[in-house]
Amino acid sequence: MNDIVQNLPQIMAAYLVYLVAVISPGPAIMAIVSTSIAQGRQAGLTMAAGVFAGSFTWAMAASFGLAALLTHYAQLLQLLKIAGGLYLLYLAYKALRSALRKEEMLPETGKAAPRTLTQTFLLGYAIHLTNPKAIFAWLAIISIGLPAPASIEAVGFIVGGCLATGITVFAGYALLFSTSGALAVYRRARRGIDGTMALLFGVAGVKLLTARL
Repeated sequence: MNDIVQNLPQIMAAYLVYLVAVISPGPAIMAIVSTSIAQGRQAGLTMAAGVFAGSFTWAMAASFGLAALLTHYAQLLQLLKIAGGLYLLYLAYKALRSALRKEEMLPETGKAAPRTLTQTFLLGYAIHLTNPKAIFAWLAIISIGLPAPASIEAVGFIVGGCLATGITVFAGYALLFSTSGALAVYRRARRGIDGTMALLFGVAGVKLLTARL
């Protein structure tokens, strides 16, 4: 407990960094938003759960020092980077196809069924897990919050707080963009929204493939 009190200013700074990072649009947020709009609340929350699971995995890796091991295996990180970049480009291709399609494919309920809930969860997990930048983000957060050797309680405090913030933000995006109002906006501007998603996914994929580790 004393360890937590001693590092409280740094921990709060780490919380702020994480909050800014987690609410900023990125591949995971775009996937949650697009799924919630196109397939409804249940699918959106499932995608959010998958993204959270990926974040939890990287958080545990950073907490237990596995990232230090990964940094010595550049080939593994390179494979993760390539896999993540290619998958983002695939998502861009699917969004572009949807944007080029003139007819409305969503049923009146707003529920499409191109994927099962299990597939949706695994997709969210893969999107977050295949981005090697996520591990470095968690490393930065832990480094900011706990610059000195810290107790298990202190590590749990900062990781738990960030994870609670993450699931709240991810679920919030899913709930917000699965409302009837969001669906109505999507029906009116589907092609433009899908085109924007295709562009964002494409840029993110190219950036990930060309970025240096």
